[in-house]
Amino acid sequence: MSDDDFTPKLGKPKGKDGKRLVKYAGRALAAARLAGSKTGIRSRRFDGSRIGRGASIGRLLSSRDRFAGQRARRAIVKTRLVRMAGKGLAGARAHLRYIQRDGVTREGNPGELYGRDVDSADGKAFLERSAGDRHQFRFIVSAEDGAEYADLKPYVRRLMAQAEHDLGTRLDWVAVDHFNTDQPHSHIMLRGVDDRGANLVIAREYVAHGFRERASELATLDLGPRTDRQIQDRLRRDVDQERLTALDRRLLRRMDADRITSPTHNDRFQQAVATGRLHKLGAMGLAEDLGGGRWRLADGLEETLRRMGERGDIIRLMQREMTARRLERAPADRVIEDRLEAPLVGRVIQRGFADEHRDRHYLLVDGIDGRLHYFDIGRAGATEPTPENATVRVAPRAAEVREVDRTVAAIAAAHQGRYSVDLHLEHDPGASRAFAEAHERRLEALRRNGLVERVPDGSWLVGNDHLERVAGFEARVLRDRPVAIEVLSSVPIERLIDSDGPIWLDRTLAGEEKVIARDAGFGREVRDAIGARRQWLVEQGLCETTGEGEARLKRGALALLKRRELLLIAGDLCEELGKAYVEANSGTRVEGRLTRRIDAASGRYALVERSREFMLVPWRPVLERRLGKPVAGLVQGDGINWQLGRARTGPQIW
Repeated sequence: MSDDDFTPKLGKPKGKDGKRLVKYAGRALAAARLAGSKTGIRSRRFDGSRIGRGASIGRLLSSRDRFAGQRARRAIVKTRLVRMAGKGLAGARAHLRYIQRDGVTREGNPGELYGRDVDSADGKAFLERSAGDRHQFRFIVSAEDGAEYADLKPYVRRLMAQAEHDLGTRLDWVAVDHFNTDQPHSHIMLRGVDDRGANLVIAREYVAHGFRERASELATLDLGPRTDRQIQDRLRRDVDQERLTALDRRLLRRMDADRITSPTHNDRFQQAVATGRLHKLGAMGLAEDLGGGRWRLADGLEETLRRMGERGDIIRLMQREMTARRLERAPADRVIEDRLEAPLVGRVIQRGFADEHRDRHYLLVDGIDGRLHYFDIGRAGATEPTPENATVRVAPRAAEVREVDRTVAAIAAAHQGRYSVDLHLEHDPGASRAFAEAHERRLEALRRNGLVERVPDGSWLVGNDHLERVAGFEARVLRDRPVAIEVLSSVPIERLIDSDGPIWLDRTLAGEEKVIARDAGFGREVRDAIGARRQWLVEQGLCETTGEGEARLKRGALALLKRRELLLIAGDLCEELGKAYVEANSGTRVEGRLTRRIDAASGRYALVERSREFMLVPWRPVLERRLGKPVAGLVQGDGINWQLGRARTGPQIW
């Protein structure tokens, strides 16, 4: 028989009796299936967590039995990877300023930047070395009972030395220790390059487990292991906590695919606290008792408990501030604003960090509705500073495409993807040039974020997906700035009663704005201030009483007050600068150097100087980056159509 005639017939092996043979491997696989595994072999889909330095040691450290070593001091390490491309270096500079801000040491002094070998590191030199890096790591390290350390520098240096050993490379880092919170912690900035100048890639296994375990080891070595009494007291407290606890993490690790777990433990105390925790979760609606010592944990248990813990922290913060300021509010009058539905006017109690790691701020506002409100106001640099005791209006924002964006997209679609002022006027002959220029200002803002491109002839290249890209941009802006904050007055309300300038209370007397203030808290102060202000305006001849006994401002009173205030400010500036004051009326062209911002009772003004004269014009936040530079614009009503540069046309700021 030739090779071509042979056709193998594959089949399953059988014994002499014709039955299928079952080998030992098959028995093992069958037993594994009965135990709950589909294949009997632990399979793990590739997720990239073991790519990079420290993967092996990270996996080894993560495999430790956390509860077998409960005597170890716990540590929290938060890690953030930041891309340095684009605005990354500017962000690093801002973060460096933040961690060195005033009031973070035990003595209330600015933070002290240090490194591996020096107690006073050069932040500017570190940023210069980081200029070409692809990325940067930022850590927050907080050891349990860290307050017992007289100085955190040796602890951080040993931690980073251990990380160098684990990762097999020398690390370039700087750090600052903070003692301004209940738990002392350290901020570490690590360059994203190794000792050979290549990109430093740290395995997620090590980022997730390695740093934390090493920090825990060092804290245990320095402060000693926890005693039995300390461990038991902590677990007893965890039983009734409305937050994610170590007991919850243990129960989650032990649950099966159907989310069923059991408090069974060889140690009677451990079993008792686990049982107590399950009963607490059951009372909270987060676990179901199936009988026989079996419980089913609710879906999303971990995230729910984490959110509850965050809300508990916020409530304690609000209570602490109320006690410190002797504010009396019922529990129902403390509001955590997850989603603001309508604008709120109130007095700023405090501004601080809601998430120090991600640079997000919160704002505590004593509202005119008599309630204390907590707002997450987003990224710290996305909103202007809001001083304590300032009166603000907080309004909800929405991530939506604006009508100006739709107009630009329509004009570009009709002109091969291009937009310009001339094309706009050709497309809509009824539009004014000022109206079209407002669209260019919007495009300039989008250009700075890489959404559109300006070509040398002054026109704009607008893609077919312009509206989708703008929608994504607005969604990102909303995450960074979920609410709009308008500072009505940085002067405390009791000092506004006899102000010579128009104040926000005057708009209610003029009928332009209705203020509904509750007779409690800051609302009571506002009601009293409105009455006192009304009386002062009557004495000044600027307010009249109607037949129904109500008082209304006379026509032109607000403009008169504004001019009176500006003349008073200008009088002082004339003596200081030795220059003449020129009033900026509608239609006046503003040209000069923007030298400073003037804060007045009625708002903020920009001081624009020329060689022999100066002007005071309304301030806009975008002018902040133009301080000390030439500006030009045209006064139009209560606003100004600003232009970049001195007496130039082209790109504008808004």
